[in-house]
Amino acid sequence: MTGDAVEFIVLTTTKVGENALVVHTLSREWGRRGFLVRSAKKTGTTLFLPLNILEADVVENSKSELWTLKNITLKDALEGIRGNLKKNTMTLFLSEVLFRTVRDGANEDGLYEWCVGSILTLNALEADFANFPVRFLLELAGALGFRPTFDDIAPFAGEHLSQMKALTAASFSESLLLPLNGSTRNALCEELLQYLSYHTEANIQVKSLAVLRELYR
Repeated sequence: MTGDAVEFIVLTTTKVGENALVVHTLSREWGRRGFLVRSAKKTGTTLFLPLNILEADVVENSKSELWTLKNITLKDALEGIRGNLKKNTMTLFLSEVLFRTVRDGANEDGLYEWCVGSILTLNALEADFANFPVRFLLELAGALGFRPTFDDIAPFAGEHLSQMKALTAASFSESLLLPLNGSTRNALCEELLQYLSYHTEANIQVKSLAVLRELYR
């Protein structure tokens, strides 16, 4: 067992048997990694909602790469997210993007801190957060070490060159106030995912993008 409790971001879970989960996480120490949680029903599945920030003890297993989490606690209740249907829907999309973009075992310097900051920012926003997923994807590219400038992204922007140019030129707060309708937001998300796919050399298929489309039709 590691000495001190370790902090994790929940990305997604996979059920194992009747009463266990593999919790796919992002952490400062291990990057993206899955951990086994036994007695998951007793622990409570609400603990493992997408983008929850947890603290837990890690029990190492010399016979398996699948280590176990114990003494799990919620570091922040994220009441600003959990009490808002639209923000909750966004977490499904954002967590899946991280799960499918960050490779298992990858540990990008500063990525974890950026993710925590993004989660807490979404939690704190009281209005004008509809553009948040678009901005998240743009900043994720930077957090992964790419150069998300307009010239770099333009080949993926299709019919939305002017909106993409405005997005890349805007500050964070300015980008949230850009006048984008639902279809444009969805298109920009798709185009930025294509950009991420190109640079990560992976075919990033995000199923929850369809949920985001329904949210901002």
